[in-house]
Amino acid sequence: MTTESGVRYHEHFVTNSGGIKLFTCTWLPASNKIKALVFLCHGYGAECSVFMKGTAMRLAQAGFAVFGLDYVGHGKSDGLRCYIERFSDIVDDCASYFKMVREQAEYKDKARFLLGESMGGAVALLIHRRQPNDWNGAVLVSPMVKIAEELKPSSIMISILSKFSTFFPTWKIVPIREIIETGFKDPLKRQEMRSNPYTYQEKPRLRTGLEMLNASLDLEERLSEVTVPFMVLHGEADVVTDIEISKSLHDAANSFDKTLKTYPGMWHSLLFGETEDNIDLVMSDVVLWLNKRSPSTDSSGSSSPTLFTQSHLSLINQHPKKVEIYSL
Repeated sequence: MTTESGVRYHEHFVTNSGGIKLFTCTWLPASNKIKALVFLCHGYGAECSVFMKGTAMRLAQAGFAVFGLDYVGHGKSDGLRCYIERFSDIVDDCASYFKMVREQAEYKDKARFLLGESMGGAVALLIHRRQPNDWNGAVLVSPMVKIAEELKPSSIMISILSKFSTFFPTWKIVPIREIIETGFKDPLKRQEMRSNPYTYQEKPRLRTGLEMLNASLDLEERLSEVTVPFMVLHGEADVVTDIEISKSLHDAANSFDKTLKTYPGMWHSLLFGETEDNIDLVMSDVVLWLNKRSPSTDSSGSSSPTLFTQSHLSLINQHPKKVEIYSL
């Protein structure tokens, strides 16, 4: 374990149910006074220890314990590079590892939040669907939760892609925009992203593209089932995921506590690809939102085990039919 700028960092490997070795990383406040737990869900082709380090450091310096997992085939984890055979496998791995962390003695009474960026936003919402009563909230950054109508393939095209992916699942042939060029506004950040050896920068594999498409379509059809308290953030100049997608999520979700925050002139990668001043602005909004929904800690550093803060309870009283209260 190393310490940097008041944050303790640790990394290790776990093995998933399929026997694949997965990389995990943890950032903890050096003071050991932890407000709540934040679990990172990274985007397509990205990873946690380098790409999301800045986000994790800022959160840990604000008093949160932060945990990351590189998906199979991503970052430092084993597996064919950026090959997603089943999107549900990613959700399984994250849900299992995050639960293992939450059940540790020092963390079991802490509030817990998901933070998902781009494809990771879809992962976070699917984790919530699987564990609907286990989370205090979610922060969704430029989430991949819906396909813009003008980009949505026809049912015939989806059928053709499905058949081809059966025979050629690992082909790198899916045509997409060059995400680093179009999603990272700061040229220096684009250069830094391209120099990251753990970032996947080739075309998506056929099965991977199909799985991402199907996950988005599934979420789009069931946006009304989203009940977790959430904050969705989106740059108004994002051309990778349409800002209307986040607006649709905000409007359709049945969460009693939901916030939509947009940023004029900002692009897709709000937490890494912008200037440091812009990232500080976005992160200040994230930390403020998390602070308001994290139970207060006592002198021993323990937080209340309830999944709802007083601000949540006041909202529940206004909408008593929408939610039920669950305690750990």
